[in-house]
Amino acid sequence: MTSRFTELVVDCHEPERLAEFWCAVLGFRVLDRREGMVEIGSWEPTVEEVRARQMPPTVVFVRVPEGKTVKNRLHLDVSPVDASTDDEVARLLGLGAVKVDVGQGTGRSWVVMADPEGNEFDVVRTLA
Repeated sequence: MTSRFTELVVDCHEPERLAEFWCAVLGFRVLDRREGMVEIGSWEPTVEEVRARQMPPTVVFVRVPEGKTVKNRLHLDVSPVDASTDDEVARLLGLGAVKVDVGQGTGRSWVVMADPEGNEFDVVRTLA
């Protein structure tokens, strides 16, 4: 008996805004949209496929009243597919991300950034 990692849920103030940002970052599309919730993903999950094998999780943005107060305990790492890390950082800045300092120091091989609501993520090695 096992479980599957099916969704990553992100609490936020503006689900639509974050879904749009992360769709642009990851090349995902909106799979479901309800009051106060938007789900995005790279594929349309079905019960049969999820039962058969581990598939990439979807990302669900859920509206909550409270704001982010501390550094994330969990974050995403993204790897550019067809560009350099520097080029991807520039693209993400244009989408509304910002560079942040969480105590990582200098000279690292990754860049720490935050999405429009301040959720940290790392841009790591390029796959190009």
